Amino acid sequence: MRISPGWTALVSLLIYGASRACTVKKLGSNTGRFGNATLVRLSEFLSAGYKKGVRPVKDWRTSTIVAIDLMVYSILNVDEKNQVLTTYVWYRQSWTDEFLVWNPEDFDEVKQVSIPTANVWVPDILINEFVDVGKSPDIPYVYVTHNGLVRNYKPIQVVTACTLNIYNFPFDVQKCSLTFQSWLHTIDDINITLMRSPEELREDKSVFMNQGEWELLHILSNYKIFSVDNDDYYAEMKFHVVIRRRPLFYTVNLLLPSIFLMVMDIVGFYLPPDSGERVSFKITLLLGYSVFLIIVSDTLPATAIGTPLIGVYFVVCMALLVISLTETVLIVRLVHKQDLQSPVPHWVKYLVLERAPVLFCIHQKHRFCSRLSSQASDLEHYKDSNYGTAQCTIHHTCEIGQRHSQHDREGGLLGLHLPPSRDSTPPVMDNILQEVTAIRHFLEKRDRCREVAKEWLQVGYVLDVLLFRVYLVAMVAYSITLGTLWSVWQVA
Repeated sequence: MRISPGWTALVSLLIYGASRACTVKKLGSNTGRFGNATLVRLSEFLSAGYKKGVRPVKDWRTSTIVAIDLMVYSILNVDEKNQVLTTYVWYRQSWTDEFLVWNPEDFDEVKQVSIPTANVWVPDILINEFVDVGKSPDIPYVYVTHNGLVRNYKPIQVVTACTLNIYNFPFDVQKCSLTFQSWLHTIDDINITLMRSPEELREDKSVFMNQGEWELLHILSNYKIFSVDNDDYYAEMKFHVVIRRRPLFYTVNLLLPSIFLMVMDIVGFYLPPDSGERVSFKITLLLGYSVFLIIVSDTLPATAIGTPLIGVYFVVCMALLVISLTETVLIVRLVHKQDLQSPVPHWVKYLVLERAPVLFCIHQKHRFCSRLSSQASDLEHYKDSNYGTAQCTIHHTCEIGQRHSQHDREGGLLGLHLPPSRDSTPPVMDNILQEVTAIRHFLEKRDRCREVAKEWLQVGYVLDVLLFRVYLVAMVAYSITLGTLWSVWQVA
């Protein structure tokens, strides 16, 4: 006679129920110090014949559904150089064990009990991004309810690999993933689901310590089924932890000192270009900024694949300081007065002294020109008056000397009955005239050199104002661009 599979399963269940009932009856008849201990009787009842190495299902075709949950407690460390994120999370998982079921009426209405984790079957769910074993406390117990629900709650220090993008430092937002999946069992054996809804998981920040450098924005979840060889399929649950850095510390200690130094560099343009104080001031600023970069180099994150934008900002500021110093040196060299300077070319006079002040509204040029013209007119008046006085004095002296000499010579010659001489200029007067002529040529040459120096000084002033405006526009545009980018990143 052939027995159907349904009858076989029914007989098996009857035999299993009878054996469990006999076990309960035997445990209830125990005597001794544990005779009336309900939890001891329940523990012995659950452990009798239990096989922790076998997946706890009566029908092997049934998949064990493991519900998991994640709560971020703290962000311990973000290592940008090694691309490692260290977090402290509260991990919860629960599943149904069909072999850990009892009737509460037989055990004084006990509906849940804690039993050692080592005595029950535990799913092999791991985090794929694990790179190091964290210092997690050992929780040796799990909770089991009368209907077979096993709850395994434990805190974990998670050290995982994460792709960190530091380009937006210190206004960066990082997104790191924690992927939970069974390392061996396929989806036919173990399936994964969420213990809570994705919306509750996203906005839950109840246990997060919010006083550190990083701020928890939200936690996203994503369920996926994948296959390695197109034969066996696995279930995975991926949590995306989105965190944002608080930039106040870096703004105060990195950005503000750099901004102050750049403002002082702009203020240095108001020093006179024909003095050496501006060059000394610019060199001092450049040395101070170099020391500042050395100090903050350890604060900036370093990776082999990229450089943060703030590092580029510091390099550009350093380059602007060098350009400012170079411009100052050129202007000082241009306006420096030298006797051997060549005259200003006509095209330079046309472009710099005539066209540039009109195009760029350089009003200082007119006041400077009027000041130069007044000084030049005074100098010409002084020169003409001095030269006129000298010439009159020389000619008057010469005429007097000539008359006295001629009178003496005529008297002597008449006494000697000799004819008068035709040479009316004595040698002393010739020497005096030569010296005065040399002095006049020297003064004229000095005046011409001064005029050339004044023209170069005027060109230097106009070029200094023009280059200062170009430098200021470049710095303001660069600062506005970076400020806008950082503001957008901070709001996002």
